[in-house]
Amino acid sequence: MKRSPIRATIINKSGDAFVKYEMFKRLNTGGSLLSAQEIRNCSSRMVGGGDVFYDAIQEMAKLPAFVTAISRLPDSFKERRAEEEPVIRYFAVTTYRDKYKGNIEEWLDTFMEDVLFKRFEFKLEEKKSEFEKVFALIAEKAGDQAFTRFNDDGNPVGRLAPAYYEASVCAFRENEDVIEAMEPNKVVDTLRAAFSAEDFLASTGPGANTIAKLKTRIGAVSSASRPQ
Repeated sequence: MKRSPIRATIINKSGDAFVKYEMFKRLNTGGSLLSAQEIRNCSSRMVGGGDVFYDAIQEMAKLPAFVTAISRLPDSFKERRAEEEPVIRYFAVTTYRDKYKGNIEEWLDTFMEDVLFKRFEFKLEEKKSEFEKVFALIAEKAGDQAFTRFNDDGNPVGRLAPAYYEASVCAFRENEDVIEAMEPNKVVDTLRAAFSAEDFLASTGPGANTIAKLKTRIGAVSSASRPQ
């Protein structure tokens, strides 16, 4: 230990917020055991106002309706604060969809950075209220079945699937009034049918991380949720 070099990077306390943010992110990625979400949690607090933003994200992640809806997220993910990532993903897919370029982690990072550095308008209290309303509806109408696959017998199977999550949250948000009037079993039947549709399946398989396929799977579920 006496002969081991220790590298130190000193950043002036009054220095540029973006420089501090970038330095922290770079030093804590690559060889790090932190998850992408843990990096976001910490690095956001390097920016003025970032603590308010992430406190709100953490608060939303604890909402009973949200906890119910994402309960198929594996416990190993939750231990690494991954239950907060679907909160970020909800806002990214509903407000920042056109900036998606195929890399999920970079998309979520860029969304958060643009919000924190005020490059993208994001009214936190309004969005928080919207989030609470949407997930209350999801929990009421679909429980934990809104973001998962169904087997041939029509039963939900497996863990929360991110591609299904993206499509479903958009469908609930865009068709809120229609879904509100539906019986829970009808909502689940509609989701099951949408998830088994050819266009949806084609947009969730290999090569699904493109903006075209993201829009296709969102459109497939949203259109199925509207009256024909």
